[in-house]
Amino acid sequence: MSDEIKLGDVVQLKSGGPKMTVANIDRYGYDSTESARCDWFVANKEPWKKEDGIFPLHSLKKVE
Repeated sequence: MSDEIKLGDVVQLKSGGPKMTVANIDRYGYDSTESARCDWFVANKEPWKKEDGIFPLHSLKKVE
């Protein structure tokens, strides 16, 4: 498996957390760090609630 993160990959923060899908990769914020906008669902709520966030690529790892 390539370590390069790309659109559609399933990722997780290296520190843990939910599995997320990469929806966009761009340079965000004041320091223009290459980051991924990720989507995930909160499964403990009915109906499931979609969440999203922006994370630096260096803080993410690919998962299956």
